[in-house]
Amino acid sequence: MESGGDTALVAEHLTKVIGDRTIVDDVSFALRGGEVFGFLGPNGAGKTTTIRMLVGLIAPTRGSITICGHDVRRDFERALRCVGCIVENPDLYRFMTGRENLEHFARMLGVASGEIERVAALVNLAHRLDQRVGTYSLGMRQRLGIAQALLGDPRVLILDEPANGLDPAGIREIRELLRGLAAERGMAVFVSSHLLAEVELTCDRVAIIHKGRILKTGSVRELISSQRTMEFRVDDVARAHELFRARGVEAESYDDTLVAAIDETQAPPLIAALAEQGVGVFHAREKVHTLEELFLEATGGETVG
Repeated sequence: MESGGDTALVAEHLTKVIGDRTIVDDVSFALRGGEVFGFLGPNGAGKTTTIRMLVGLIAPTRGSITICGHDVRRDFERALRCVGCIVENPDLYRFMTGRENLEHFARMLGVASGEIERVAALVNLAHRLDQRVGTYSLGMRQRLGIAQALLGDPRVLILDEPANGLDPAGIREIRELLRGLAAERGMAVFVSSHLLAEVELTCDRVAIIHKGRILKTGSVRELISSQRTMEFRVDDVARAHELFRARGVEAESYDDTLVAAIDETQAPPLIAALAEQGVGVFHAREKVHTLEELFLEATGGETVG
């Protein structure tokens, strides 16, 4: 588990057993203020069950959740006062205006009506607040749902698939909104998503969950960097492979290319040795793998959902 000086949420050893099935198995992670944390996993991995435990919709079989220093089990109301969330789709009334929707939820939360203008401005919806939600695009409804979650100025924002179904422009809007909430307001943002390329652009850290267990947790940069390899395109793959092995470098080959799990600082001596042995090197380049490639490797090729 990772932690930090400004830790907003800590999940420790979360486990959920239903009947004879373990849906979530000993999951631990922490969210810090000012970061966007991505939660990735294939269908049935335990993502939504974990989110439901985080926001108190279901109780864990074992483990604990602490939000803003309050244990969810022992001090539920004070803990959840720190959280804004959307689980699955925003719960909006389409026959009402955006303002009426926010007024309704503000009354339920006991939040002052002045909060409505603030959250509407944050999500760039102030100019459409007095129009019916039924006239909103999907992206606008998502932003209104986030505005609803922001009522009460929570320290932790938990969103389940916030960019689901959006076009590229809408996805970019949500990305910029979430990055701004984290960077400018110091909010801890937890995002469950299947859009791996978007997670790579949006999130500071990620956890990959598979069959109820966390496989990898770390910063996006560190996880991707750990997957760096060097590609060498040569005119004699067999001889190059033999030379690599003699130097203790494991490599895989395909067509006229060798791929070795080394960084670029280790490449010059290998290139020089290849040249000395008369092996022509057409190019040598570092390949930085994507989060998608890392995810597929970790989960054995299962798709995200």
